[in-house]
Parts: sequence; structure tokens; C-alpha cells
Amino acid sequence: MTAEINRTKKACQPLLSNAEDIAISIMREIHYRTIPTGDAIELFAILQSPHLQGVLQAHDSIAAKDFVPHLPEIPVEVDEDEETVKIVQLVKSNEPMGATIKQDDRTGAIVIARIMHGGAADRSGLIHVGDEVQEVNNLNVVGKTPNDVLKILMQAEGTITFKLLPAGSSAQLRESKVRVRAYFDYNPKEDKHIPCKEAGLPFKKHDILHIVTQDDPYWWQARREGDRNMRAGLIPSRQLQERRILAQRQEHAANGQRILPKSPSCKPSPKVKKIIYDASESEDFDREEVATYEEVARLYPRPGLPRPVVLIGPPGVGRNEMKRRVMSLDVNKFRTPVPMTSRPPRHGEVNNKDYQFVSREELEEEAASGTLVEHGEFKGHLYGTSSVSLKSMINAGYVVLITPHYQALKYLRTAEFKPYVIYIKPPTLAVLKETRQAAHARSTFDENNSRGFTEDEFKDMLKAAARIEFHYSHWFDEVIVNDDLSSAFELLVAAINKVETEPLWVPASWVQ
Repeated sequence: MTAEINRTKKACQPLLSNAEDIAISIMREIHYRTIPTGDAIELFAILQSPHLQGVLQAHDSIAAKDFVPHLPEIPVEVDEDEETVKIVQLVKSNEPMGATIKQDDRTGAIVIARIMHGGAADRSGLIHVGDEVQEVNNLNVVGKTPNDVLKILMQAEGTITFKLLPAGSSAQLRESKVRVRAYFDYNPKEDKHIPCKEAGLPFKKHDILHIVTQDDPYWWQARREGDRNMRAGLIPSRQLQERRILAQRQEHAANGQRILPKSPSCKPSPKVKKIIYDASESEDFDREEVATYEEVARLYPRPGLPRPVVLIGPPGVGRNEMKRRVMSLDVNKFRTPVPMTSRPPRHGEVNNKDYQFVSREELEEEAASGTLVEHGEFKGHLYGTSSVSLKSMINAGYVVLITPHYQALKYLRTAEFKPYVIYIKPPTLAVLKETRQAAHARSTFDENNSRGFTEDEFKDMLKAAARIEFHYSHWFDEVIVNDDLSSAFELLVAAINKVETEPLWVPASWVQ
């Protein structure tokens, strides 16, 4: 019986602990094949399945013996009147110790508040959260403040010896696999509330961060994705950052300060651009989203299911011209949905090419059923873009390009469509005037395209851009400044190629 158990145990031993990495490598190999076979496409779909990915992650955790919960350590028998202490030595270098301390509110003792993943204290494996610091280099610190202890540490050189009273439990630090995209800039040196400025991790908006631990409700530990420095740093938690943003807005409101860019001028004009605006546009500007972090995961290009490319920008910035140029590169590859309208056809317009001409009642029914990604009324006629048309083009294998009103992002940026959002940004006013006049650009606010842009139209474009950026910039995957149409077009083509060939970060819900 014993021999049978041993044979079974031996047969179940894992051969490796990186099955998930191997699966990713296989997916990458399939993706870069010129013409993947049917079996390869099926294997790709199986490996990308959330259920199989969960199995592989569980396998790797078990193989690495990363078990939860950890069994308690074997207790050491000591005399009842004697406390167990541990002596830990660390060599001081340019690297931070990787731990923070605090004063216990109840006892007044100096205790270890947190251990930074990858830091010297973490690598030692001997210092744990909750350990009480009794001595530093043979200096008694009982009754001292955290600042007193920090001064001792700063003056110390070479080897630093800690005498610690162990905490009740010394659970091993476990590293999470959560990645987030940051939606704000952060500089710990300017943060007066961070427990330790030297332990902070600076980052920029749209950086991808690996969240190592979220144990503290106010301060997470994180690393920048791809950073070779394995030491984690402190960043404000989502809860803390949301509170800060709301407090800042309340302070601005109390002082009568404006944090939103002003609306473009609304003076009456007999000639306006043919663009669909939702009547509830002001609702977006009244509701300010508190964007801090978004959990993300890598999405690999899916054979036969390219992601749609959404071009967002203010009216007149050149999105439609850039879309037209891209579509002319390969008419069999690129498509754009044909908008629907209730107005009668004009001379030369072709049904299902220029527009889908339908009755007002039909369009109203489509809008009521929720099958339009955007819709609105212009000069007494309804316009709309069908989500059914968009999905059918994606499923047919076309790269779909659309230039919707920016409000449509609320309906397009979902797991159903998985769009790649590119913001076409206008340059400065001086460059805008110079480049458009040099190119003899026609105003898109003139129905007959018979004149150039006016200075007021340029200023309105920049004001609209500022408001779009304020409300929607956290949803932009890429920003292209249209200061030169040819250069901007090349950048757009490169971005589309990247979407087709590279795994990119998307909201985690899109791949789960």
C-alpha cells in the first residue's frame, strides 16, 4: 500500500512552474505565422480561454509551492518569563532598507509597519510586519519616536544590527499579479502624506504598474511594468487618490475656481459642420469621472477578428481626411460603417454607400432599441450609426475605422467591440493657422467647403479639444498631433499596424 501511494505521489509531481509563460510563447508563435492553420487557430482560442489560463496559473502556484494559507511555523518552546528575540543584520548601501516603521498607538513601541517587496528587508526573509524594534546597533530605542530611530539609521554605516521582538505571525509576503494603468501623474517627493518619500514610486499618466500588494487601504506597493528594478515602491491606493481628487475639486468649487476648460463659443452661425451631437452632451460635462487606476491585461491579436480603430477629436481637426487616406491604402482590408439618416437623398448620393436612407420612424425605433452606438438630430433630420453594422464588419475580418462623436466612447469602449482609441489632437494655435493656411485647407464648418478656417473656428477647435482631453483622455490608447497631415497619417498607419501585430494592454474585463 505504501509503495502504491509513493508511486502516485511521484507521478503527480509538476515538471515545471512556468506553464503560463509557455502558453503565452505558443500563442505568440501562432500569431506570427503568416497563414495559421485551422488547428493553430483552434489551439490559440483554447490557450486564450480564461478557464484554461486559470488552470495554468493554479498549476504554476502549486508547482512553486505558493500555497494559501501557509501553515503556521512550529512554535519554539521557551520559558514563560522569557521573550524570544531575533538579531538581524543588514548591510547598508545606496539602496533603501525596504521597510517603514511606526509607533504602536497602544503600546508606544516602534514596530515594522510594512515591508517593501524586493527590498533588502524582504530579501533577508527575517524581518516581518509587526516586529517590534528594541535595539539598533546596540542602542536601545524603547520609548523613542520613529524620527529618533530614523536619525540613528541615517548616521549608521556598514552593517546595521537590529534586535527585534517577533510579531505574533510572520506570514510570507505574496506578490499579486494585478496590473493597472495609471490615470494621473505622481511624484512622491511632492506628496506630504506619504509615509516615506524615499520609498515612493514616481509614475506618469498611462504608465502600466504591477501592483505587488494592496494590504494597506491607503498605500499600495507597485513596480512599473518592465522595470528591471525588482524593488517595489509606495503609491497612493485607489481609495486615497479618489478622496484627494474629490477634495481638490471641492476646494476649487469653494474658492470659485474653474477646473473645466470653457466651452467653445456658441454664437449662431448659418453654416455648421455636419456632425452628430447628442442632445444630452452637457450631462458628460456635469458628471466628472474620478479616474485613478484601471486594471488591465494583455490582449493578443485575434486571427480573423481585428480590433476596430476609433478616431476621436474635435470637429475640423482632420479625422475624416486621415480615415479616407487609410481606407484608400487597401479597399479590401479597411471598412467604415455607413451611417443611417432620415433625410432624403441628395443629387448623386447612393443608398448604402453614402448613407443608409431610412424613415424617421425606423431610426427612432433603432435608437429606442439601443442598437445605435451614436445618434442625433441635425436640421430636422435624424442620423445614427448601427452597432449591428459595426459588429458584422468586425466578424467578417475587416479593420473597421470610425470617427464618431466623442460621447460615443461610452458605448464603444466595451468588451464587445474592444476598440483601439486614437485621439487626433490639434497643434497650438500658431501652428494650426500656419499649417492649414499653407495647405489651403477648407473649413469643415462650411457646407460648401468654399472658404478657409476663421481664427474663431481655430480657437473653438482648441477649446473643444481641451474639454475632450479633460473628460476622456484616460480612454485614449494613443495620441497623434495633427501638425502635419502627412506625418500624422504615417503615425496613424504605424499605430494600426501595431494593433494588428502586437499584444496590447486593455481593460482586464475584456480578456476574462
